[in-house]
Amino acid sequence: MSYFSYKNGVLHAENVALSAIAQQFGSPTYVYSKAALVEHFSAYHDTCKLHGRDDTGAMICYSVKSNSNLAVLQLLNQLGSGFDIVSGGELLRVIAAGGDPRKVIFSGVGKSRDEMRLALSHDIFCFNVESIPELHRLNEVAGAMGKRAAISLRVNPNVDAKTHPYISTGLKENKFGVAYDEALACYRTAASLPHIEVVGIDCHIGSQLLDDAPLLEALDKVIELIDQLHSEGIQLHHLDIGGGIGITYDDEKPVAITDYLGRLFARVDAWRQQKYQGAPIKVMFEPGRSIVGNAGILLTEVQYLKHSAAKNFAVVDAAMNDLMRPAMYEAWHGVQAVLQRPTASQTYDVVGPVCESGDWLARSRSLAIEQGDLLAIMSAGAYGMTMASNYNTRGRAAEVMVDGDQAHLIRKRENPGDLFALESTLA
Repeated sequence: MSYFSYKNGVLHAENVALSAIAQQFGSPTYVYSKAALVEHFSAYHDTCKLHGRDDTGAMICYSVKSNSNLAVLQLLNQLGSGFDIVSGGELLRVIAAGGDPRKVIFSGVGKSRDEMRLALSHDIFCFNVESIPELHRLNEVAGAMGKRAAISLRVNPNVDAKTHPYISTGLKENKFGVAYDEALACYRTAASLPHIEVVGIDCHIGSQLLDDAPLLEALDKVIELIDQLHSEGIQLHHLDIGGGIGITYDDEKPVAITDYLGRLFARVDAWRQQKYQGAPIKVMFEPGRSIVGNAGILLTEVQYLKHSAAKNFAVVDAAMNDLMRPAMYEAWHGVQAVLQRPTASQTYDVVGPVCESGDWLARSRSLAIEQGDLLAIMSAGAYGMTMASNYNTRGRAAEVMVDGDQAHLIRKRENPGDLFALESTLA
């Protein structure tokens, strides 16, 4: 269900009017629904339980890069989530939010020595290793610390996720992972290294997938590789199929989490029964967008309505530095007026004040609005605030979490002084 709906002609987040949030916290402001986050995480967690996977049989590792606010991480940690990180900074965020490092997997193609040392010092669950040079570096760092690093190899199965090319990660031309036809040799190398412990296999083919067929195709290729490794005496304890399930931005109809997980567990169970007499293997997931994407909106105020012979513009106080996805991917986000007006609508491009022609949030939208009205940019909970910048010396937006009839400030708005506090002039 949607936790952003109209009540008496005013758009609400749960039971709080977005107009009241703007009055209290200003704009632009990211607004998240706690109930939506709980519901979306529970779709994964409860389906795993339904298929007999307790915490030892499955682990959901929320993708921190999608939305890394401490309150979001705290809530998901309380719900039992693990975490998928791609930097040392994200690990420190998880710890600051109360998360258990032993439920953290570290992905990413460019891990530094310092990041490896940080992760090893906190005994994270696993590194998802993405190249042979990274494997040797990790072995060296772990040896110097007197530790063994638990690893899985991120295998690139060369499966087309049929999504936007910028968020497709499973083809052989992508930078991610170890090529499928090289994976067996890489595992042999990993098994021979004294400070490496091989524990699993990882695969992530892309984001905003509407159909689970590519994911299940990738699963079949991963299963085939696990069988080859088993025949060579390399035993894996977990299978990480990544994330990638999409959300509805406009009229998309993504596969239901329950249906996807049901088909996935059926394949895994049949395989384990046939080949290994039912011996279990832990199944892991790395969802991000599907948990937080439709749990958040970007609230913005119309500064000017600019009319011309060619086009009408609604100039708002949010910009490409607040929500990069439209400028970067030409991504579509729904736009809703917070106040429903009975007047006739007009077609507008919704644009920001940044000095770039690419600074737009939505194009050709039918809106009944006036100067000073509020707009909600929908489906902005994922890759909104985490991709925000300070371009044009613009402070990043505030963030608010709504819980029923209460709105909580979970990140203060940045002011210009915050932006140059770390800079210094020449003597």
